[in-house]
Amino acid sequence: MSTNRPTTLKLLRESGWQSKSVKEELKANFLSAMKRGGELFPGIVGYENTVIPEIHIAILAGHDMLFLGEKGQAKSRLMRSLVQFLDDDLPYLDMPSSPVHEDPYHPITKAGREFVANTPEDQVKIAWWPKKERYAERLAPGTKFADIIGEIDPAKLAAGASMSAEEALHFGLIPRMHRGIFAMNEVPELDDLIQVGLFNILEERDVQIRGYPIQFDLDVLILFSANPTTYNRSGKVIPQLKDRIGSLIQTHYPLDRSLGIDITEKESGIDLGGEFPVAVPFFMKEIIEQVSISARKSKYVDHASGVSARFSLANYRTMVASARCRGVRLGEKPAVPRISDLGHLPASSLGKLELDMMGSNQMSEKQVLESIIADAVRIVFEEYLDKHGVDEIAEVFSKGVKIEVGDMLPSSDYAKRLKRVPKAWDKAFEVNAGESEAMRASCVEFVLAGLYASDRISRATKHGRIIYET
Repeated sequence: MSTNRPTTLKLLRESGWQSKSVKEELKANFLSAMKRGGELFPGIVGYENTVIPEIHIAILAGHDMLFLGEKGQAKSRLMRSLVQFLDDDLPYLDMPSSPVHEDPYHPITKAGREFVANTPEDQVKIAWWPKKERYAERLAPGTKFADIIGEIDPAKLAAGASMSAEEALHFGLIPRMHRGIFAMNEVPELDDLIQVGLFNILEERDVQIRGYPIQFDLDVLILFSANPTTYNRSGKVIPQLKDRIGSLIQTHYPLDRSLGIDITEKESGIDLGGEFPVAVPFFMKEIIEQVSISARKSKYVDHASGVSARFSLANYRTMVASARCRGVRLGEKPAVPRISDLGHLPASSLGKLELDMMGSNQMSEKQVLESIIADAVRIVFEEYLDKHGVDEIAEVFSKGVKIEVGDMLPSSDYAKRLKRVPKAWDKAFEVNAGESEAMRASCVEFVLAGLYASDRISRATKHGRIIYET
């Protein structure tokens, strides 16, 4: 913050600072950012042609917004990203007793108005509110009316304040975010009383507590998030509240697998280099993302709850960690993830899948996950067969093959079983499998798992190791 900012109301007026609403502020800074060019929502991938344009329109229209989508679709991140379009710092009346950050030119509380009216302007102190503090959010479950709107303060009543006067109020989060942004996550989980309170704020920008209307000219941008299943369920959100929300922004999962892979790589935050490097074959990245896609389509998984993008992230990190562990123990550099590393996915997946009890037929979550992983391997493998024609590779393993694999088996063991490297390796896997035993081992496991998932060979598990044979 600059040290020459005005510190009194008199100096603020002389500086030429103009008061504007938070939505006007957001709009002006957004238009400036658009004019400058560049990326407006850095770090948000896959929404360039769908969600982001709708947010642009909502900002320019001055709308409160509802982000509607299943879990793990960056709803909270999108809401938080709007803070970037606020002014760096905002002046407010420096009143220790004030519960809100008052506009120096237009205070909304009785105490603020009296302070400005009865104090010389060169003695009215001004402080500055940084934009990172002008955003607050709340998760609906467990939220009470007093938390976000307010309550009558018994101590103030005992001191002589009238119950119908604002002096008797304890302010909740929304009034305290006057001139800022407030976000309510999972709005259908709010009880009706709180929804009515939000409706009053959206409609009249006033506060009603225990039947006493307290007129405030509240200036706040209100954002909401919700899951489509609960939001569209009759009775979960009162119609009056739905009607007052200006824009509904529909989010979605990645529209294709390659986009999902891009998101996972950018969000994982993993350094694949260092003392113990890891090289991830593209087909392993495809399988990790396909696991999430297959889970979203699985009849065993509750579609209403969705499968978060965090599912892919956690599984990718687990796969890389397993490969790195092997690399450290066996001295393989770089370590290369294999299908057998996916055996550790239950640790990062269990708890993230909600089963459909009608479709799961009493299958355990682990059994459902194993079925989903097998489906993902089959889909990716068959795409490689169709795209690259790797029949030459498949043929190598279809003639009396019996190969043992495992996440802690040295890559050299695979090389002994595969003395001749088919030329199709390089074309099919976009890597030179002949140059690296670790990469060749990963390719071997992928083909074996693909052949098994396609019912071309059998598989048996013994003492933590997997044996494939014709």
